[in-house]
Amino acid sequence: MKGRLMFVVLVLILVTGCSDDEPKKVTVPFVRLREDQILQSSVLNRAVEYAVLLPAGYDESEETYPVVYLLHGYGDDETAWYKNGGLQFFVDKYIAETVPMIYVMPQGFNTYYIDKYNGTFPYMDMFVNELVPEIDARFRTKPDKSQRAVMGYSMGGYGALILPAMHPEVFSISIPLSMSFRTDEQYIAESQQAFDNQWAPNFGPAKGVSGAARITQYFKDRSPFYFFQEEDLNAYNDVKFLIDCGDDEEALIFTINNLHSLMRNKGIAHEYRVRSGGHSFDYWKKSYPEALKFISNAVQGVPYPTEPAPAEAGTLISESEIESADVSGISLNILTPADYSATTVEYPVLYLMHDPGANAQANRVKTFSLLRNAMIAAKIPQSVVVEINETLADDEKIDEIIAYVDGAYRTKDLRANRVIVGNGSLALNALMLADESDNFSDCFIFNAQLPDEGADVSGDVFYYVDGTDKNASFKGYENLYLKIRNDGTDGYEYRVRQGAESHQAFLNGLNESFSSLKESLTR
Repeated sequence: MKGRLMFVVLVLILVTGCSDDEPKKVTVPFVRLREDQILQSSVLNRAVEYAVLLPAGYDESEETYPVVYLLHGYGDDETAWYKNGGLQFFVDKYIAETVPMIYVMPQGFNTYYIDKYNGTFPYMDMFVNELVPEIDARFRTKPDKSQRAVMGYSMGGYGALILPAMHPEVFSISIPLSMSFRTDEQYIAESQQAFDNQWAPNFGPAKGVSGAARITQYFKDRSPFYFFQEEDLNAYNDVKFLIDCGDDEEALIFTINNLHSLMRNKGIAHEYRVRSGGHSFDYWKKSYPEALKFISNAVQGVPYPTEPAPAEAGTLISESEIESADVSGISLNILTPADYSATTVEYPVLYLMHDPGANAQANRVKTFSLLRNAMIAAKIPQSVVVEINETLADDEKIDEIIAYVDGAYRTKDLRANRVIVGNGSLALNALMLADESDNFSDCFIFNAQLPDEGADVSGDVFYYVDGTDKNASFKGYENLYLKIRNDGTDGYEYRVRQGAESHQAFLNGLNESFSSLKESLTR
């Protein structure tokens, strides 16, 4: 028996001697998207879930990275950005134009990312004092306010505004998308059910309260319509704001238009964008390219461009291709399609109330060239373009001009085939003619000079309203859009783009309007 045991021991020794001195290491694949992360919050006395998207190559470097906190909307959770928002796809798509960043997506609990009114759920306290330090401790971050951005949609859009606004010592970049909040009037007007379920638990005062009693000091302290009116606004000087909302939103677009006007009045620097779209990731995904570039510039300390890339007019037409006419003392400049003389077809007509600014002749050639080249490229239909460079005091003048054009050129002489376009100082005249003359089915305006009350609109006209976010008539735009939405017009598109008032800004806006202009000219 003893000999047999010795034999077994000898075999074991020999087998062991044949193995490696060190155990083999198991390689764990690097995973960029870290789902189901958990912070055990002592502030909330509960677990808070979050997800993290790391940069490609994070595991192969010792680099540190800026952090973008991505906040979800009411009723969603921390998975929304990567399940519905396609986060990783878009981050990788635009990586050549941005710096690598860490993206953190926390669970929001329908809190609007503030400490709840009744004091039982101090979410913002947890976010600032536990979540941010947790991320800085667990990941290789750049732990400085200049390297932290907050971006969110809907409820998260408000979070993206309020966190940097109340804690500019922690966050310096704010990207609210379709921000869900209310003015005082909207807060008072909320249905009792919506107020009780969505607003009262967060902003107070209590369920069942109605009327002006809903406006508590707690609500005011967290309302940008109050804190952006404070005497000392220096706290916001270092916060970089990019605010974005779709023109098909219901109450939110009016809220955010009001916010834009307030920030313009108070001199709070910000970028403002409005495009076609509603309350969905279909819209917000189109916000990603600029939002990511905006954040990337900010964390690098690079000033964001004040103007977009200019739209190019393309091959310039010769001045000899522009025909001139005089109708009752009104000078007209007329451009026909390139193949006009070789066809017998009838064309729709674009009436252009054109403020050419300085260098009028050169700007006229650029504008006509942009339109001609768009026709050749089939971006808009072949059309007759009639330029008017002065205000028409009454309907009779435009009636005479239309009669002349329809008689002298092969035009489609129906209201449905006439579009009026106006820019700058003549845009208000275009709005008046569309409203009063019954000659036009569609009206497009660009960087209009409007009175604060806006302008009257017609119920059977389609309106395309375009301006830049530095346009002096921001209040007039706000009220014009309000009238268009409230008066039940025959459709609308509303745009707020980057930049200041200039003829180039008009060309940029005109170029971006071609898909809508194409529909209008082919009715």
